[in-house]
Amino acid sequence: MSIKSFIAIGMLLGLASTASADTAASRWAIEKDGAIKWTVNERVPHFDHVEMAGQQLAVVLRYGVDADSAFRLNRSLVFPMLRMKPNKTQNNLKQRFNTDIPGMITVDDLTLTDEKVKDIRFDGIMTVESSFSTVHRRKKIDNAVSLKRVLYPSPNSPYYCEEYIFTNNMDHPITMRIPDWKVKYTTPENAGVYGAYKIEASLSKNGFFTIEPGKQLDFFAVFCGQKIDDAPYNRIYTDAERGGRKALIDQWWNNLILETPDSTLNTMFAFAKLRGAESIYNTKGGLMHGPGGEAYYAAVWANDQAEYINPFFPYLGYEIGNQSALNSFRHFARYMNDEYRPIPSSIISEGVSFWHGAKDRGDGAMIAYGASRYALARGNKEEAKELWKLIEWCLEYCNRKLTDKGVVASNSDELENRFPAGDANLCTSTLYYDALISAAYLGKELGVPSSQLNKYTRQAKELRKAINDHFGHNVEGFDCYRYYDGNDVLRAWICMPLTVGIYDRKQGTIDALFSPRLWTDDGLLTQAGTETFWDRSTLYALRGTIAAGEVEKGMDFLKRYSTRRLLGDHVPYAIEAWPEGDQRHLSAESGLYCRIFTEGLFGIRPTGFKSFDLTPRLPKDWEFANLNKVRAFGSEFDIKVKRAAGKLEVNVIKDNKTVLNKKINEGTTLKVKL
Repeated sequence: MSIKSFIAIGMLLGLASTASADTAASRWAIEKDGAIKWTVNERVPHFDHVEMAGQQLAVVLRYGVDADSAFRLNRSLVFPMLRMKPNKTQNNLKQRFNTDIPGMITVDDLTLTDEKVKDIRFDGIMTVESSFSTVHRRKKIDNAVSLKRVLYPSPNSPYYCEEYIFTNNMDHPITMRIPDWKVKYTTPENAGVYGAYKIEASLSKNGFFTIEPGKQLDFFAVFCGQKIDDAPYNRIYTDAERGGRKALIDQWWNNLILETPDSTLNTMFAFAKLRGAESIYNTKGGLMHGPGGEAYYAAVWANDQAEYINPFFPYLGYEIGNQSALNSFRHFARYMNDEYRPIPSSIISEGVSFWHGAKDRGDGAMIAYGASRYALARGNKEEAKELWKLIEWCLEYCNRKLTDKGVVASNSDELENRFPAGDANLCTSTLYYDALISAAYLGKELGVPSSQLNKYTRQAKELRKAINDHFGHNVEGFDCYRYYDGNDVLRAWICMPLTVGIYDRKQGTIDALFSPRLWTDDGLLTQAGTETFWDRSTLYALRGTIAAGEVEKGMDFLKRYSTRRLLGDHVPYAIEAWPEGDQRHLSAESGLYCRIFTEGLFGIRPTGFKSFDLTPRLPKDWEFANLNKVRAFGSEFDIKVKRAAGKLEVNVIKDNKTVLNKKINEGTTLKVKL
């Protein structure tokens, strides 16, 4: 069954469960096919921005409807592999186009006026439906001409495409005039790493066209960035480009399908897969997943890629995603050294350089955590053998950084000194703890001597005790964690122990996270008393809260968060931060959203190439939750959970055969072998 069918089921079954979410302020609505649509009404002006990407470019559309109900569009194009000097992280070739293409078109020698946008639809492709007025025999005619815009990036080429379909709604023929519009920018040869570049834009048609009543005229605009000596594009086929984009979206949406009674959660999960998977660039250093945001491309980070998104890709079964994950770990592995100097935080500029500006952020723990979880879920022994050296090195690096309190020292954390993190922070030690556990599982699959694996298990036990002894604290009246020694203000990242199965102080931690000191309409404040929020900590906290068994509280806040992000005023993805970055749709955060369900609600914890722990949970008002077409552990399988006589009935189905069928009390962990 397709994602469209699942969303339709969720919409029928989920009326009661979604009613509790704050939908009164929702601007967008979910369509039956899984798209979201904004039906424009009097709530204008309103403007937003959304990012889309293909393997050769990214585009941020700053779009909206003004006070007169006309559509406004500013396109920001980024070409990650057209590097500018100096060849640093953010020096990608960029160009903005604020051109109003319909404004260049005339109907019977007059420009189109009084645009009224009917609706805007988004499913990874943006479609805008509107109408224009014109004058005929000195009489103004409303809705004389309809326009459908279709906006999307090419999946594999450095093209961004806009299709324009005009319809004559009048009872007589009209004459439309399209200009011979071409724009070309050329950069100086000495400004580019690869010499001069060209950015071109043009229309596919020009001239005079007679349009009969009820008939259409269509053409497209294409925007392209290339090296100056690259062969110019002559003819592109929008059917193929749009079809390629649509095929990828269908592939992502029709694997790892979340089916619950809540259509908002189902749909945001589908969109999160899209955003998480689309932002992969085909660089000279191999496939590299990039956060985006008009800044972070053709580079990989120990947090965004190694920690956040890479452990998720095996579940989606997107081979390009898996290849990008493996490639990122290979890039980090290049910096292993016998002296155990830290691996850089980021490998940049298509892999030719690195960034280490915040010094050691706990990157070794991030990489060990992500690589070991990825290798287990991927279920590929040859890949795991290759990654084992990197994992070993990172674990030893962290071990050498232990303080006299038994926790891991670092110069900063993933927020890179934006907020204090002390000499040793909770996040780094928690990731190292989980990495030790995963390494023990992975090493067993690889035949690593038991003495080494027993050492990892012992170190994990010692570290768990040290985490509770050193970081466990009463902060602002909550029996939770301090983020670092001397920290006396609540911090969002105190959620981290909950995500790795450390529940010793779960109640106080959860109470603190969802207290007015930290929780806002946009999720968690980074630090109590500030206005700054980063979605990544909110997404970790929601995952950890549900995994810890506080399902009702976690799900209540998850529904609020998802409704705001998917259907509110800035849609449809998880964002990076605010005020920094103006809530950019950075890609890896969408991977963290999906992991709320894979690791939180369903409680999947990899234990081998073909095995995992499963601790499923259901909100009290749900009768079922399914995770279908899971592509991890070398298999494709479904997980189905439903209520049955006060218990949860759990089915794991592979190749139409039941692998596991048990009735359990909620909170029970099942051992699954495929």
